[in-house]
Amino acid sequence: RKPKAQDRGRRTDMISLRWLPPLLLLVEVASAFSPVSTTAAATTPGVGNRRHGVTNHQQLSMLSSEVNGDGYTEGKSQLNGFQRFLTRTLMCSYITSMCVALPTTLFPIYLLHKFRIIDRAQKEKTSLRVGQFCSRWMMRVFPFAKKVVVVDKETHEADPQPTIWACNHISMLDVFFVLALDKRMRGKKRRPIKILYWKGLESNPVTRLLFQMCGFIPVEMEDNGNGNKNQYDPKSFKSMLKSTKQAIEEGFDIGILPEGQPNPTPELGLQPVYGGAFTLARMSRRPIQMLSLYGLHKMWHPDGSMGCSQRQMKVRVYPQAERMYKDSEEFATTFEAVSGTFGATGRDLPKQELQMWLDGTMWQTELARRASVETTKQNQEDQRQPEDAKIGQMN
Repeated sequence: RKPKAQDRGRRTDMISLRWLPPLLLLVEVASAFSPVSTTAAATTPGVGNRRHGVTNHQQLSMLSSEVNGDGYTEGKSQLNGFQRFLTRTLMCSYITSMCVALPTTLFPIYLLHKFRIIDRAQKEKTSLRVGQFCSRWMMRVFPFAKKVVVVDKETHEADPQPTIWACNHISMLDVFFVLALDKRMRGKKRRPIKILYWKGLESNPVTRLLFQMCGFIPVEMEDNGNGNKNQYDPKSFKSMLKSTKQAIEEGFDIGILPEGQPNPTPELGLQPVYGGAFTLARMSRRPIQMLSLYGLHKMWHPDGSMGCSQRQMKVRVYPQAERMYKDSEEFATTFEAVSGTFGATGRDLPKQELQMWLDGTMWQTELARRASVETTKQNQEDQRQPEDAKIGQMN
């Protein structure tokens, strides 16, 4: 989507897309989730989804990890002017290199498919691997970010099950990290994946080439700006569901962003969560596995600015679960609490509370709390009715 720079005077902290070569619009690919170095999951107290008031805990202890020799430290001071300039330069160089590498490496696969040497499914799976290879190596050549993947060892090494992957969406960089770090995030045995994305991103030829070659699934909606309510085109749902069902039958996992757009204020929790992930899980009878990103919005913000105030990013991969959500509200509330907390703070909820959200115990507690509140309100209303009747008779 077109960036909306709110402070054009801060030229040292912001670079608008119009200042870059047109091909740099590939960064708008922001339709996914992401991850580097795999670290064992450490659970520390967290702050819940403050936007929706799920939880609000005390100050959290530091969670640190080591990635390619670079230590990640929460709360590290922001970059100075030169460091921002260097980070921004490396990031732009990375994006430019991807704009060259992707068409060059995907074109032979296109020819193989065109001359019917490989079928469509082979084309899509090979294109996905090539895109991941390009993104991973270009990120090593232009190391603009320090990256941490937080994942349980059992989850990382487990045999993959057919899954619907749901992740928060915080930056225009998300999909680059998905491509580069998918192996670190989902393990060596990972299944191929297709991601649902906003069809408007096809306005860029490089983005269109990548997504169509990988067989990603488009969703049509209005370009009404980040932070505003999504307006989907209902006519596109039938085609989207058909493509998703076909991908599931061909052995692909499905990746979806329940918020539907980049979140301009992830520190306040998630934007409204839509029920698409639940619908796909119910349709395919697959469990939902959650991911959460942190920190990328401080490099490239959804409003189009490239502040680069820090280089660290993290992704949390939550354990596989056999739990099947009963309705979209149950999924949305759980996703807000779990993914929203990590996206806001870079830390998990307290270990016991996190486990209760993941296994559904906390949702049952929430339902009991709501029932109790409703009962209290009803009792208060019943008590007021006789009093109101007496007052009416006296009048």
